[in-house]
Amino acid sequence: MLQAMTAMADEVEAGTEGEVLASPTLRRCIVTRQALEKPAMIRFVVDPEGRVTPDLKERLPGRGLWVTATREALDQAIVKHAFSKAAKQSVKVAPDLAERVTELARREVAELLGLARKSGQLVAGFEKVEAALRAGKVRVLVAASDGAEDGRGKLARIAGSGVEICAPLTAAELAQALGREHAVHAAIKTGGIAEKTIIASRRFTALQQGPETGARELATKSN
Repeated sequence: MLQAMTAMADEVEAGTEGEVLASPTLRRCIVTRQALEKPAMIRFVVDPEGRVTPDLKERLPGRGLWVTATREALDQAIVKHAFSKAAKQSVKVAPDLAERVTELARREVAELLGLARKSGQLVAGFEKVEAALRAGKVRVLVAASDGAEDGRGKLARIAGSGVEICAPLTAAELAQALGREHAVHAAIKTGGIAEKTIIASRRFTALQQGPETGARELATKSN
């Protein structure tokens, strides 16, 4: 019975009014009506008080309302009352919802980097990162967004085709996430944490970009 109820809930989330999309990992944006893979989107639910609540970890109960992970899509969802229309009820939307979602996405990246460090999956510092890259042990190369271009460029040239390169956080934010006084370069080894970091970083980056760039990059990379 529980499995049947879960399957029905997934069908409702996958489309509109019972529409089932071709892939179980696809969701349709309530703003653009475009079907994208879940990593390219943000899930929202309506809480018991009728408030629209972001659910980046996709764990909260209730029917999911999916929005493309760009600032433009979130702004349009608010302006066009897309949440109320999709939920088929009057809902409360915080005026700073887009900012809150972006901040949650940033925190998610920072938390994953901290988890990678604690689990021994992350190395930090230019020399250690360079050594790990040359040894072929890196899945994600992380650089501070405000770090020097020469250092970032050198490590990027060493990275192989299978290495994801991202710069989601500033040096101060990266240092805080890693519990260090200073951090500009980091690398995460292949594994589950690395893959989650890739998804979180892409989504956070897309939330800071326009709809064409962010959504296109997420849709392409999530396939």
